[in-house]
Amino acid sequence: AAVSWYDEFQRLYDTIPCVEVQALREHNDQVLHLSFSHSGCLFASCSKDCTVKIWSNELDISLQHSSNMRPYNWSYTQFSQFNSDDSLLLVSGVFVGPHNSSSGEIAVISMENFTLLSRVRNKPYDVFGCWLNETNLISGNLHRIGRITSCSVLWLNNAFQGIESENVNVVKRLFKIQNLNASTIRTVMVADCSRYDSPDLLLDYEEQLAASSTSTCPVFDLGSDSEEEEAKPKQTPEPAVQELPDDGGVTAGDGLQQFFDDIMEGRVRPAMTETELETKVAELFVRNRTKPPELNLLSTDSNSKTKYLIFTTGCLTYSPHQIGIKRILPHQMTTAGPVLGEERRSDEFFDSLDHVIDIHGHIIGMGLSPDHRYLYVNSRAWPRDCVISDPMQPPPIAEEIDLHVFDLKTMKEVKRALRAHRAYTPNEECFFIFLDVSRDFVASGAEDRHGYIWDRHYNICLAKLQHDNVVNSVAFSPVEQELLLTASDDTTIKVWRSPRTVRVQQARKPRPRKLLFSWLMNQKS
Repeated sequence: AAVSWYDEFQRLYDTIPCVEVQALREHNDQVLHLSFSHSGCLFASCSKDCTVKIWSNELDISLQHSSNMRPYNWSYTQFSQFNSDDSLLLVSGVFVGPHNSSSGEIAVISMENFTLLSRVRNKPYDVFGCWLNETNLISGNLHRIGRITSCSVLWLNNAFQGIESENVNVVKRLFKIQNLNASTIRTVMVADCSRYDSPDLLLDYEEQLAASSTSTCPVFDLGSDSEEEEAKPKQTPEPAVQELPDDGGVTAGDGLQQFFDDIMEGRVRPAMTETELETKVAELFVRNRTKPPELNLLSTDSNSKTKYLIFTTGCLTYSPHQIGIKRILPHQMTTAGPVLGEERRSDEFFDSLDHVIDIHGHIIGMGLSPDHRYLYVNSRAWPRDCVISDPMQPPPIAEEIDLHVFDLKTMKEVKRALRAHRAYTPNEECFFIFLDVSRDFVASGAEDRHGYIWDRHYNICLAKLQHDNVVNSVAFSPVEQELLLTASDDTTIKVWRSPRTVRVQQARKPRPRKLLFSWLMNQKS
């Protein structure tokens, strides 16, 4: 990363944002998330106090605006994101509906006058939502099919919902994906493939690439059309249930009907629980009602206009343990066209995923590198040889947090997992811990009352940043990686700068006039 060992020592010692220079205490409850504008001039904070606050990033950070979302029946704000030109702010929160049922809602706020432009329902609330482009955002909805089977629908919404023309759509269905074993789609984000050819940092260490072949995080290419890939046995984990007899040559739809007929007429009494039976029926149905995946993502000739939709999902239990990747094609990036998927055939009820990355643990955080080439994932591992027999009882999770790194161009894990931070809550109480990536550093919160910074080149932990409670979120300035923010349950936002920046700022400060006058008087005497 530097031209000499001395320069590298200075980089690792002098440019890490580890000096606390300011503590912001305007929130009166837990601070859950931080996000910078692309220009670095503003940042937003979300909190359990149900406000989203906009801050001006100057030498001394100051509060510019605060929006209270309680008048809209929100319980709290949990996530925010600026659009690409910083003119709009997406704010995600938990909405309290009828009979105290809670789902999510997304609000769009104008940065010109801080007015609320639109609101979009978002279910489940930990889908969070994200921008696809300057004026369109992605939200989610969840439809229950059975006790542990559901369907997630991802919607593309126009940020300006007040369009009066009947010929212009303000919402369009992007994808419809079936969920098995109580899993759901959560934590959506968009990666821009056009940045891959000029990465900020290329993580191409040969020993790490070799080690990735024995990684505990297998990657399944569900869209390959090559003979070599088809010859390999499918490794996608299957629920631990009894297989139905293979009738050879019978379609999934015919097999499902025959299976039902045999049960109704008493010819078959499968040794399955009600949960296993529901999962098997759902699997048979989806095989005959799913649109085939796109062509192999790795064989794309031009990534100039392609984007990936990335989200957490699962197939074995309700805790998120897989990363799903779905390509968004150029014609899908607008709300124009069929609104509810009228172009689909009757046998294409669901969309398939293009790639699945199995983490073998509970995913508690994800973040993209600035060039969108690498995906960083916080997870808490399951026991190595665990078997999941009940989707409502996931395996115990480790206290250590593993930070995995995946190359989205090759779809391989390229670094060994980083470790230092810890978490203590069990599966049913586990919550999201946001991480952030700059050119040279990776930062993450943790439940051990610290934020952490690692070096992306050497995989070493460089700094621990003290708080008085859980650190929920971290954020690097996109234009100055020597500035880092941390947000905590202790209701504070702390501002951290590098030792070099602190020295420069102190040197620029004018000397107090009182001391200067005293010095002049001493000179005269």
